[in-house]
Amino acid sequence: MSKQKTIKNAFTLEGKGLHTGLPITITFNPAPENTGYQIQRVDLENQPIVEAVAENVVETSRGTVVEKNGVKVGTIEHAMAALFAYEIDNCLIQVNQPEFPILDGSASFYVKAIDEAGVVEQTADKDYYIVRKKIEYVNEETGTKITLLPDDDFCANVLVSYKSPVLNNQYATLESLADFSKEIAGCRTFVFVRELEILLKNNLIKGGDLDNAIVIYDQIIPQSEIDHLTDILGKEKIHVENMGYLNKKPLQFENEPARHKLLDVMGDLALIGKPIKGRVIATCPGHKSNTELAKKIRKEIKRQEVMIPVYDPCKAPVMDVNRIKELLPHRWPFLLVDKVIEVTDKYVVGIKNVTVNETFFCGHFPQEPVMPGVLQVEAMAQTGGLLVLGALDDPERYSTYFMKIDNVKFRHKVVPGDTLIFKLELMSEMRRGCAYMKGYAIVGDKVVSEAEFMAQIVKSK
Repeated sequence: MSKQKTIKNAFTLEGKGLHTGLPITITFNPAPENTGYQIQRVDLENQPIVEAVAENVVETSRGTVVEKNGVKVGTIEHAMAALFAYEIDNCLIQVNQPEFPILDGSASFYVKAIDEAGVVEQTADKDYYIVRKKIEYVNEETGTKITLLPDDDFCANVLVSYKSPVLNNQYATLESLADFSKEIAGCRTFVFVRELEILLKNNLIKGGDLDNAIVIYDQIIPQSEIDHLTDILGKEKIHVENMGYLNKKPLQFENEPARHKLLDVMGDLALIGKPIKGRVIATCPGHKSNTELAKKIRKEIKRQEVMIPVYDPCKAPVMDVNRIKELLPHRWPFLLVDKVIEVTDKYVVGIKNVTVNETFFCGHFPQEPVMPGVLQVEAMAQTGGLLVLGALDDPERYSTYFMKIDNVKFRHKVVPGDTLIFKLELMSEMRRGCAYMKGYAIVGDKVVSEAEFMAQIVKSK
């Protein structure tokens, strides 16, 4: 099981804000487990913290802005993408202005700084968001469509399409997070010259220049208007003769704009608050669509009381029935765990294939076979016993006896043909030979029953 990560050492970057034009200092710090990405405004009284999560997104015009209790921080997407790509789960980010610095318009400075600072594993397990079925976000007005599909790891495909003779259709892909630093991180944000005046009127891009954005000239504009724009921006005048890209630094890739859009997608989906196992296919994405999808997923996560374990029947079990029989005294017809597919020091996942040949179906009930709830609880208890016994040096010399069962709930029927997945988690550290566990029984993507257990570990006679 993968462990959570944070940065090994703190690091600081300085630059100007894309929209405010202000000088900015930003510091990334290691953070404790299960704290996620937290942004601290050190320039304000009491140094308030804004969590970088989707429900805190309040603006998406030319960047992603999060807000909590009136405290805003913008242009966070490039830093979020870098943290997400390096599989960093916890980080405290301190900034002294209402936005992150634009730097060179990409994530390259963040990536270089993370490489130098290092990344360390923590003791807590990673809590993945695992895509189990197709999820879509569609905006017919903008032509945006973002689809999430199941996959073993995170990967992304992005298509952009503009009515432009310079930037028309482009496609970018990322098959592995390991390729992010080389293939995606250095790709810069972009803007069309024809958009500049509107953006300036909306009090944006005060810090924009040819060093931190790809500027696309795809529509003939009189030189007098270009001079007017450079005067407003406070930049030296440029003379444009041909349509194309107006940059001091040439494009790193022919499809650099599409690759930058992929970077933005990653940065915005990082606001889910969990690493993702799934494939993203995004057509004409933008910050609004990206964050709306992230909000949708956050709501789904909150509705789920437990993340459903992934069960691949083709994979070899961690414990087969023979090993289970070495640890548990139960035998037919009362051994109710067929195999264990996952076990850590904090939780265990067991499997029970329910068939019509179970003896209890003879009387419960002959015409409508339903697995008794008490046996579901017993099966959870046996799975929990495997967790606590597996932590001992000589488990065969001990037995577990359940002393208390609380908060039992039955939600759905279990019938022949169902595959029961049991997930038992320790609610606290084991003390004085007692273990406290929360158990779930799951069929498909539904929790069918749950309970809390207190078990005592006793040496066998």
